Amino acid sequence: MEKPNLTQLKAKLFDLLNKEALQRGKFVLSSGLESNYYLDGRVVTLSPQGAYLVASIILEMVRDDALDALGGPTLGADPIVGAVAALSQIAGCPLKTFIVRKQAKEHGRQQQVEGPALKKGDRVVLVDDVATSGKAILEAKAALDKIGVISQKAIVIVDRNQGAFENLDRAGLKLESIFKIADFGL
Repeated sequence: MEKPNLTQLKAKLFDLLNKEALQRGKFVLSSGLESNYYLDGRVVTLSPQGAYLVASIILEMVRDDALDALGGPTLGADPIVGAVAALSQIAGCPLKTFIVRKQAKEHGRQQQVEGPALKKGDRVVLVDDVATSGKAILEAKAALDKIGVISQKAIVIVDRNQGAFENLDRAGLKLESIFKIADFGL
């Protein structure tokens, strides 16, 4: 498969986010903070074009990383990891993916981490659509820490620049983003 042009992919994703996902108004975020804009990443990651663009960009961002799997907190990571899994298979570099629940299920295998089995010492990259405080990523990291899985870094589509980078850094996790909210003039 031909290597995608990262600059073109990012430009298309930026336009899609700007047109479809960015809303202005008064919103309360999951962090509890109020905001005069809301970026609904799932509007993009659940669309065919958005899923393809995000997965292509993330695969390029992790191309040289030594990792065993890629995943993240439900619900923001769900469509991202599905798209990454499919696209990695098509590209001939299959990558295991997983989802981290907020808490373990009370039935079945009672797992908090869902997907192909991760084992102690596995190295993973965490993904999410938008980061504000980084709380969801930190909770996912904590669940992985419990089973001995090593979270190498986190990648988000948009960093709102409201503490996630610093909070993840304190937890020993580097945050990379495809875009910063300032890229959108906010």
